[in-house]
Amino acid sequence: MRALCIGRHSYLSEHYARFFGRLGLETEGVVGLQAAAAIAAESQPDLVLCEYALLSAGALDGWERDERLGSIPVIAVSLTSRPEEVPLVDAHGVAGFLYLPTLRPEDARRVLRTSGPPPGFVFGSTFGAGRAAHLPAPPR
Repeated sequence: MRALCIGRHSYLSEHYARFFGRLGLETEGVVGLQAAAAIAAESQPDLVLCEYALLSAGALDGWERDERLGSIPVIAVSLTSRPEEVPLVDAHGVAGFLYLPTLRPEDARRVLRTSGPPPGFVFGSTFGAGRAAHLPAPPR
């Protein structure tokens, strides 16, 4: 399952690509909606994971009208805005929302399934690897 990961700058787009790559998605990071539209039109990803801050009202109007891009599900991703802080007017054309700081693997899989993964696709199990806290041993 191919996912296009869109961020405001390369640090975020590559972070999203690595993060969701751990779920078994084949990811590609790209900066900005304009560049993403050109890449998506050529490569036809199965879904788009886009930084929420880029999805202002009307940002997806061109995507929705485009015959090739309009059928690709868009899922908003945020490191700063919680789901309850997202105005519904800005969520037009967005299939789901993921808040990364508290995201649990099963929640990610549930939202990503809304994109209609190809038959037989199985999400990876390494999500969250390397996120364990290293605490000092308790005193004796």
